[in-house]
Amino acid sequence: MNGVAALVLLHTSPVHVPVFEALRDRDHPGAVLRHVVVPELLDRARAEGPEAVVPALRGLLAEAGGVPVLVTCSTIGAVAESLAPERGARVLRVDRPMAAEAVRLGERIVVLAALESTLAPTRELLAEEGAGRRVSPRTQVVARAWERFEAGDTAGYLRLVAEAADAVTDADVIVLAQASMADAAGLVRTRVPVLSSPAAGLAAALRGAPAQSFRAGPPVRQRGAPFGAVSDG
Repeated sequence: MNGVAALVLLHTSPVHVPVFEALRDRDHPGAVLRHVVVPELLDRARAEGPEAVVPALRGLLAEAGGVPVLVTCSTIGAVAESLAPERGARVLRVDRPMAAEAVRLGERIVVLAALESTLAPTRELLAEEGAGRRVSPRTQVVARAWERFEAGDTAGYLRLVAEAADAVTDADVIVLAQASMADAAGLVRTRVPVLSSPAAGLAAALRGAPAQSFRAGPPVRQRGAPFGAVSDG
């Protein structure tokens, strides 16, 4: 990779790479992002629980060196953050800034997700960010949405998420729990505030990065990952 890496982004789907590249170009021109895509992390977390991916995460975070890491998968974000103290460098889950904004906006929070495995980590995060407040999150899996996502039907996926958001009543704020849902916020008609994680998460991660640049080492890569699992933007 040419240049310097300000931030490593750890994804469990390649669809996130262009999303964060576009946000960088729009909001943080000049920032250099390194993308690591490891779908197997989500597959294993869904099958065995998030703690099952700790050994793999530990290795990937070590390979990132001293560069801050932004984890864009809500299912594994909490376990990734828990490894920051032993790593000695910053690890941020992409949905933390969104959760902080949600509890600021109100107590009645509706969480929409396409995966059941995302709900518990998101509820726990909201409780953590809302400590001392009477936060009352309600959670919902958007029916058939993940099937559309896995089939590559992005428009259908986002439409189902937007429809679910528009059907919400009696809420102060709606949280789109997964980064892949972000563009649905532009499709909704509800007057309830709808929050997504990518823009706020990337901004927070770059703000928290040390002021000095990091010299780029070899590309961060999952062992045995096919060519293209790493992208340097």
